[in-house]
Parts: sequence; structure tokens; C-alpha cells
Amino acid sequence: MLAGVLAALLITADLRLNQLAATRALISAVTFPFYWVSDLPARFSNWGEENVQSRARLVDDNERLRAEALLLEAQVQQMAALRAENVRLRALLNSSALLQDDVLVAELVGVSPDPARHLVVLDKGSSEGVFNGQPLIDANGLMGQVIEVAANSARVLLITDATHALPVQVNRNGVRAIAEGIGRLDRLELRHVASTEDIAVGDLLVSSGLGGRFPEGYPVATVTEVEIDPGQAFARVTAKPSAALNRSRHVLLVFTGGAGSAD
Repeated sequence: MLAGVLAALLITADLRLNQLAATRALISAVTFPFYWVSDLPARFSNWGEENVQSRARLVDDNERLRAEALLLEAQVQQMAALRAENVRLRALLNSSALLQDDVLVAELVGVSPDPARHLVVLDKGSSEGVFNGQPLIDANGLMGQVIEVAANSARVLLITDATHALPVQVNRNGVRAIAEGIGRLDRLELRHVASTEDIAVGDLLVSSGLGGRFPEGYPVATVTEVEIDPGQAFARVTAKPSAALNRSRHVLLVFTGGAGSAD
């Protein structure tokens, strides 16, 4: 009872007179190390949980992070492909703005499995007005012509197919020739070019419009080699197609106001 009365008196005196503030501060300074020491086990436990992990957990975290990194790399690759496709589409749209003919954007959805035939399949057909003999171009030049049309698809024969030929002319001086495919996507050959004709490496070949199949003035190929044999009447001329035949995905079907049958 005496201790209780003494405690009540001390509390009352402290509340009213604030006489024990210095004493409390001294007691707090003395007892602080005891609190700090008593808290060590809890702090050590927390530090251990944060910094000391089991090998199994580390392996799991490593596998998870590796999977996430692989997923992010795949997403980056997809973004790069989308950016490249966007660049190609912009180039295609810019080229179509320079054309005087009406065009229809199409996408390649198939390629012939026969390596001897250079055929591709488009996602546009007769329902969009596609017709046999219709020219096909990409952002760089002439690619080929439609040879078969269905309601929602069309087959195109590329200019490099061994059965394809088209009349061209040298853009520099108007010299005419026939560019024939030889079954290689990177090469065309010009037939029956006289050895005396003015044609040189680097000359741009464009469609001449003769025959009424292809419109005039579309880039076809660039001359890469001219061989003249003094004993032969004709020179051997090879050229590289302007169109990206093995890379273009989006292409343009050209409407020139008429249809015809494939050669």
C-alpha cells in the first residue's frame, strides 16, 4: 500500500510540477543499451531472411529471372520486326504516291515449294478486282504478274521464273531488250543484245510498255555484267532485279485500265 501511495504521489507530482523530466531522461539514457541489445535477435533474424537464402530458392529465382529475360528478349525481337515492317510499309506507301496508276495493297501469304518455279500467293483475288496478267510491284520495282485468280487469292509469276520474259529498255538511252528469268531470284539475263549496243554496267532497266502487258517506266533491274565476245553477234548481259523478290511481304497490284491473259 505504501508503494502504491508513493507511486501515485510521484505521478501526480510529475504531471502537475514536471519535476521528474530530468530523472526520466537519465533513466532512458541508462536503459537504452538494454533495449538495443534485446532487439538484436529480431534484427539479426530480419537480416538473415533478407541476405541468407537457401540454394533451392536461389536456383528457383535464377530460373525465373532467366525465363523473364528470355521473354523480354523475344518481345524486343518482335518489336524490331514490327519496326522493320513499319519502315517497309512506309516505303511502299511512298512509292504508291508516285504512281499514276491505281494500286491495291496486297500481302504475300504463300510461296511455291517447288524451287524450280518462282510463284507466290497473294491474299487478294477477283472479289477485289484482281485479274490475270495484272502487274505486281513492291517499293523498289516490278515483281511479276498474276497468272491465276480465285475469289480471295491470286497466284503471281515472278520475273525471275525461267518461263518469264518481259520487254525492257535502258533508262539512259532507250535501248530495248528482253529480260528473261533463269530461275534465280537475284539474276536476269538480256537476250539478243547486239554487241554494238550502248549498254553498260550500272544502267537501269525499266519496263518499255511494249506488248501491252506491263505499264511503261517501272524499274525492273540494274545491269551488273556485260560480256562481249568478238566472235559473237550478241553480248551476254546480266542484271539484278530491283524488287526485293525474296523479302517483300506487302506489295502493290497495279490497275492500268485493262486485263489480259498471262503469257
